[in-house]
Amino acid sequence: MFRLDAVTRAQTRILNRVHARLSTRVKPATAFVGTPEPRTVGQYARGRQLTAGNLLFAGHLVEAPGAILWDITPPDDAFLEEIHGFVWLDDMASVGDPAARKVAQSWLFEWIDRYGNGSGPGWTPELAGRRVMRWLHHAIFVLGGCTPEQSRAFFRSIAQQTIFLNRRWNSSPPGLPRFEALTGLISAGLSLQGMESQADPAVKALGQECVRQISDAGGIPTRNPEELLEVCTLLIWARDALHDVERAPDRAHVQAISKIIPTLRALRHADGGLARFHGGGRGAEGRLDLALAAAGIKAHAAQDLAMGYARLSAGRTTMIIDAAAPPNGPASFNAHASTLAFELTSGRRPLIVNCGSGATFGEDWRRAGRATPSHSTLCLDGYSSSRLGATSRRGPIERELLDDVPKGVPVEMSRVTDGVRFEGGHDGYIRTHGLTHARILELTFDGRGIVGEDLLVALDNANEARFDQKIEQSRLSGVPFDIRFHLHPEVDAAIDMNGAAVSMALRSGEIWVFRFDGFCELALEPSVYLEKGRLRPRATKQIVLTGRAMEYATRVRWSLAKAQDTAIAVRDLVQDDATLLN
Repeated sequence: MFRLDAVTRAQTRILNRVHARLSTRVKPATAFVGTPEPRTVGQYARGRQLTAGNLLFAGHLVEAPGAILWDITPPDDAFLEEIHGFVWLDDMASVGDPAARKVAQSWLFEWIDRYGNGSGPGWTPELAGRRVMRWLHHAIFVLGGCTPEQSRAFFRSIAQQTIFLNRRWNSSPPGLPRFEALTGLISAGLSLQGMESQADPAVKALGQECVRQISDAGGIPTRNPEELLEVCTLLIWARDALHDVERAPDRAHVQAISKIIPTLRALRHADGGLARFHGGGRGAEGRLDLALAAAGIKAHAAQDLAMGYARLSAGRTTMIIDAAAPPNGPASFNAHASTLAFELTSGRRPLIVNCGSGATFGEDWRRAGRATPSHSTLCLDGYSSSRLGATSRRGPIERELLDDVPKGVPVEMSRVTDGVRFEGGHDGYIRTHGLTHARILELTFDGRGIVGEDLLVALDNANEARFDQKIEQSRLSGVPFDIRFHLHPEVDAAIDMNGAAVSMALRSGEIWVFRFDGFCELALEPSVYLEKGRLRPRATKQIVLTGRAMEYATRVRWSLAKAQDTAIAVRDLVQDDATLLN
């Protein structure tokens, strides 16, 4: 299988290169059908840093004032992919001053000179689609003050990339990469004179891809919330591009947006950020709000599970729980072993988090971020609830897939006397230890208290026999487990009440207190917060309950509650840090 995949990848690379070269022979576009609009929004601070020569891509910082981007030796394939995708043009355009324009123009036209003939690593459908969209959205910015020769080179290159997309979009991996390729093709076909015919098959193909990739419940196979946001944003861009030329999108295309929006609302914390699961982050600043507004759909959050996530919300508090098995196979390229993990946000302040994706910090951090101990849930005997297996490649990046995931994840949501209740379980530890992990979470109606219960249970004779073997192997000392609660870096935590509790102060002034009931040891240990756009992981802490399963049923109760003297409504005026390079 691996050898066949390697052969297929090699064939794809060769065909991409052949069609990239062939596309250089086409007649170039000469002008835009209408004035392009910048649909993408970048970060001003990052644009200033790039203009100054502080080049931060894929977790690597290269300080090279005045350098041409393509002269930089890329530290890894992820760095290479980011620079050839031209997403950095969003940030440069957000600055918009003459200095930023000059740097952006020099990088863009140098790319055309070096790689516009179909050479170089940027000729994959997903990168071409990503690149073409940025060139279109910021055409006014990059073409301002250009010579006629540069303008002709711009239109010739973007037309060549459009032809390449038309011929090769179907070779891109299903999911976000294919949505990027098709959206880029539609945008270019509708924007460039003489390219209108290129858009027709792509409009139909995008509708078909929506049927294949977007579930009736508005989810995608990867279960990555940030990736769902990116897909929704692309679909909105494609829809708006079609409306601008008075063309109707495919019906499945429009329906997909309607399905996704309630799911995104359910995956949104009280502070406006996305839940960070399965390789996804909080989302680019303002991207979620922009998508929800641009969708034009007055929809409430999903009431049941949303893409396999449960949401409990009350007052100013939200809890989002991974309540389904992780994806497996190709969709698990970025998936994490996070079943029954949760995140908790109070107002504008995240409290309980998962460590996040370590993909931008190197191979070791990437693998560590995918493991169960990096999530706010129970970990048994050092094992993850899902295990890594065969490797797969997406573009230049190779990663391990999840191939041993829980088969059963029963979930029930209900109301109780004073709040809402989540009950769930998974069998990810049955094969290894004969135990099922069950978790009960209750959030009070005022949002000021959470009661949790974690159970390890052997459910039948076969599971009891497997558990007995583990007990014997431990010399009757029991099977160790940890229940982890990773804290956001801005939470100030300390052991309290002679080791029986943990007090947590948020920057808003709120005080939360953690307590537990069970035969466990409580500790406050180091942890990390893995955040895109930073040079290194941020140091933080985690609450850890450590115990041993000695019987067929082990139970640990715990609670999180606002201190009694914490006001019902806190006026949170503390400014968030805006620094990127730290």
